[in-house]
Amino acid sequence: MLSKTKISNSNSTSIPSLIRHKFEISPGDILLWDIKKDKIILEHRKKITLNDIDGIISVGGDAVKSKKKSQSGA
Repeated sequence: MLSKTKISNSNSTSIPSLIRHKFEISPGDILLWDIKKDKIILEHRKKITLNDIDGIISVGGDAVKSKKKSQSGA
């Protein structure tokens, strides 16, 4: 599926509706941009809510590991 958007004067663009709906992209979600060889790679990451991380952090656990786990969306 090929979608096309245009870059505005403020360097913004819109996410095509079909892609937004398929991947359930909504305000507050994060888009990660990367370069692989000569290609632009775009990855979607859902916004993490308190309900998403409930139970991830345990008392006496490793704070660094817990933080990395919550940031990775795992």
